[in-house]
Amino acid sequence: MTPASLARLLLLSAIWGSSFMLMRVAVPVVGPVTLIGARVLLAALFLTAFGLAMKKSFGGQKNYGRYLRLGILNSAIPFMLIGYAVKFLPAGLLSILNATTPIWGVLLGLVLTRTMVSRKTALGLALGVVGVALLVGLDQASLQPGAGLAIVAALGASFCYALSAHDARYNPVSDPFLLALGSMWAATLVISPAVPFYLPESWPPAHIIASIAMLGIVSSGVAYLLYFRLVSDIGPAPALTVTFLIPVFGVFFGVMFLDEAIGWHTIIGSAIIILGTALVTNFDPRILLRRKSTTS
Repeated sequence: MTPASLARLLLLSAIWGSSFMLMRVAVPVVGPVTLIGARVLLAALFLTAFGLAMKKSFGGQKNYGRYLRLGILNSAIPFMLIGYAVKFLPAGLLSILNATTPIWGVLLGLVLTRTMVSRKTALGLALGVVGVALLVGLDQASLQPGAGLAIVAALGASFCYALSAHDARYNPVSDPFLLALGSMWAATLVISPAVPFYLPESWPPAHIIASIAMLGIVSSGVAYLLYFRLVSDIGPAPALTVTFLIPVFGVFFGVMFLDEAIGWHTIIGSAIIILGTALVTNFDPRILLRRKSTTS
């Protein structure tokens, strides 16, 4: 991996890790529906402006059904579920639960395609369950009113991401940019009818507006561009490293800016989940040292 690709990987991990903190800040003020509606709209507008500036073709791939599925499964539903969950759970805990996405992916494969798993993968699944149980069972936040349903919502968001990835595996596209753009507009169309019914009573303060803008433009728009550039440069397997790094940044930002506490169970539970995810995805860290020609 080149220094430029490594920098993009770390930047992407930090961007997606910070999204939980930004949502934790904004949701209590504007609510999840308004926040997510603004987020996907800003992302769609940013990607449209980027496409125009780069003189990209917008008519080469009109797969509207695929855009709609991805917009719902990869943005609208999981964003709303996380938006609900941040009202009750710390940002760091949410970022760790988000790392269970590959584990859900394997379970979906077992159910939908009857794919058998190796002992290594089975061990990874077991570790993922143990890690989540450790976090949920010992974290004080999980004992607060409403936290149980919030945990289910957070895991449901990860399940949606896995279902979306499963759809992408069997319905590949030739232009990821158009897929990102189309899915953001589809998510906007799905969420926008509900936004007028959940608008805040007063105009939010400047720092909340800044958080919403960061979520839409940076955490969604810029992040999509970074991710697809990584997949192009180093291949999809090394790009999976972002899954392991997001909780690191999520916990870090939660501690630094939201004064969230880290207990021994947080460290051990997150380490177990990340290890389980690595086993499930058969991730080999040595792949980061290989050149593009051997990974793509």
